[in-house]
Amino acid sequence: MGLQMRMWLLVVLMFGILYGVITGIGSYMGVGSATSYIILAVLFMGLQYLIGPSMVSLMMRIKWVSEQEEPELHRQVAELAQRAGIPKPKVGVSQRSVPNAFAFGRTIRDGRVCITQGIQRLLSKDELKAVIGHEISHLKHRDMMIMTLLSVIPLILYWIAFSLMWGGITGGRRQGGGYAALIGMGAFLLYFLTNLLVMYGSRIREYYADERSVKLGNPPQHLASALYKLVYSSAHLKRDPRAQEQLKRAEGVKAFFLNDVSRALNEVRDLREVDRDLSGTIDQDELLTIRSQTVKLGKAEKMMEIFTTHPNMLKRIKRLATLA
Repeated sequence: MGLQMRMWLLVVLMFGILYGVITGIGSYMGVGSATSYIILAVLFMGLQYLIGPSMVSLMMRIKWVSEQEEPELHRQVAELAQRAGIPKPKVGVSQRSVPNAFAFGRTIRDGRVCITQGIQRLLSKDELKAVIGHEISHLKHRDMMIMTLLSVIPLILYWIAFSLMWGGITGGRRQGGGYAALIGMGAFLLYFLTNLLVMYGSRIREYYADERSVKLGNPPQHLASALYKLVYSSAHLKRDPRAQEQLKRAEGVKAFFLNDVSRALNEVRDLREVDRDLSGTIDQDELLTIRSQTVKLGKAEKMMEIFTTHPNMLKRIKRLATLA
C-alpha cells in the first residue's frame, strides 16, 4: 500500500478512535463533559502551533544564516524547494555538534530547514543535498502538521482516562463510579495504542520523505550513504562521555531528526555488512546488492522498532535500494 494512503488511513483510524471514545463518554455523562475535552484539545493544538517553532529554535540553538554566510547551503535549499514547488524555506545552522538535519514550521510558507554544525563536517556535498531533499519533502507534504494533530489524540485519551479512573468527571453519579473507572481503564489502553499509532505514523513519514528526496533528483545511494554515516557518527558520540550532554539535549527533538540518535549503537550492528569495501560510504553497487537480499531482523529489533519514531535503519536503506 502506498505510503500516503497509509498515512491518511492512520488519520481516519485515530480520529475514529477519538470520536468513539468521546461519543461513549458523552452518552454516559452528557455532552458537556465530552465537549470540554475537545475544547482543551483545540487550545493545546493552538498553543503548540504558536510556540512550537520558537521552542525548537531555542532548544537547538539555531542561527539563521544569510546567503552570504552559507551560499552553497542556500543554493541547495533554493534548488530543491523550486523542484518541490514550495517557497524557499528559512535556512538555519544549529550550533549543536550532533550530526543531523531537521525541518519545521507552522505552514509551508513558514517552513524552516536546519542542519547542525556536525553534519556539515560529516557529509559530502551530494549526501547533504539528499538530506536537504528529505527535509524539503517533509515541508512539501505538511506531515509535521499532521503529526502534531495526531499527537494530541493520545493526550486527550490520557485526560479522559485519568478523569474517569479518579472520578474527576463522574459528577454526582457516585453509584456509577466503578463503571466509570472501567471505562477509564479502557481509555488508558487506547491511550497506549494511539501512542503506538503516532509512532507508526512518524515512521511512515520518514519512508515517504526518503522516497520524495529521490524523486527530487537525488540518487538513492547518496541518501543511504548519509544515513549510514549519521548512524556511525551517533554511535561514536554515544560512546564518548564528553558528548553525552549534547545527546541528552537532542532527545527532546529527536522526532524531528533524520535518524534516531538514541538507537545508533543497535543499528551499527545491523549495518556492519552493508559497507562491503569498508569505504565509510554506500555506493550504487552496494545498494544494488542490498536490494537482492532479504532483510531479517531479530525479535528484539522488531519489538524495539514498534516503540520508536524512526524506521529500522537497515529496512530504510533496503527501501532506498528498491529505488536505485
